[in-house]
Amino acid sequence: MSKVTVDSGILDEKEFTQVKKEQDKVNSILAEIGYIESKKHALLHELADTNEVVNNTKKVLEEKYGSISIDLLTGKWKRVNDKEDV
Repeated sequence: MSKVTVDSGILDEKEFTQVKKEQDKVNSILAEIGYIESKKHALLHELADTNEVVNNTKKVLEEKYGSISIDLLTGKWKRVNDKEDV
């Protein structure tokens, strides 16, 4: 294949189709990444809100029962010692 020596021109149909197809793929991937990042951002906000609710529930339960550990399968709780035995 010989190197083109002119300063401008038009790609042949096959080359142009290939370049467009590849660029469309790049654009599609970038759009998908943008969607995923947007979803991630929304989920991080939802996680922060949920963590706040969990912390408030912990405070309410701690005021009622003291420092406890809860079995999430049964709902049973057990008091936790705040101080380590020395």
